[in-house]
Amino acid sequence: MTRTIWDSSVGKKTVMAVSGLIMLLYLVVHMIGNLKIFFGPEEINHYAHWLRTMGEPFMHYEWSLWLIRVVLVVAVVAHAVSAYQLSRRDIKARPTKYAHKKAGSSFATRTMRWGGIILGLFIVWHILDLTTGTVHPGGYEHLRPYQNIIDTFSTWYGNVIYIAAVVALGFHIRHGLWSAAQTLGAGKATRDRALKITANGTALVLTVGFVVVPVAVMTGVVS
Repeated sequence: MTRTIWDSSVGKKTVMAVSGLIMLLYLVVHMIGNLKIFFGPEEINHYAHWLRTMGEPFMHYEWSLWLIRVVLVVAVVAHAVSAYQLSRRDIKARPTKYAHKKAGSSFATRTMRWGGIILGLFIVWHILDLTTGTVHPGGYEHLRPYQNIIDTFSTWYGNVIYIAAVVALGFHIRHGLWSAAQTLGAGKATRDRALKITANGTALVLTVGFVVVPVAVMTGVVS
C-alpha cells in the first residue's frame, strides 16, 4: 500500500508538499534566530548555545539539535527525490515539446527546477561555512556565530552566494507554498486569491528577513 502511494504522482506531490512545509517552518525559525544578531553578540551567541542545550536534562547535549537536523535531512532528500522523479515522469509523458507553452507555467517550472538546484548547492556551502567552518573565510569560532557571520559577509563572494540563494528561495517559496496548498486540498477557487497573497507575503518576508543580515554587515550596521 505504502509503495503504491509513493509510486503515484499524487503521492510524490504530497511528499513534496509535506516536506516543503517542514522546511518552511524551519526557515521561519532560522530567520528569527538570525535576526538576533541585531541585539548584539551575547544575544545570538547565547542562542547558539541554547540550540544545543534545549530539552535538557531530558535530552542530552545536542540531542534535540541533531533530531532537528535528521528531520531536515529526511525532508530535503524526500523533497528533492520527489521533485526529480516527477520531473522525469513529466518529460516521459510528453517527449515532444508543446508548440505553444504557457508562459506562466513554463516560468514557474523553470524557477522551481533551477531554484531547487541552486538551493541544494547553497545548503552544502552554508553548512561548510557556518556549521563546520571548513570553507569559512576567517578564523572559525565554535558557538560564536556573531563573529563568524561578520567574517562571511565581509567577503564579496559570501554576499553574492548568500543573496543569490535567498532570492532563489523567495521564488521557490512563492510558487511552492501555493502548490502545496493545492496538493493538500486547501486550494479552492474562493481561496485562490488569499493563498496567492499568503504565498507572496511569506516569500517576501523571508527574503527580506534573510537578506537584511548581510546588508547590515556590508553597511556597517553590524560590525
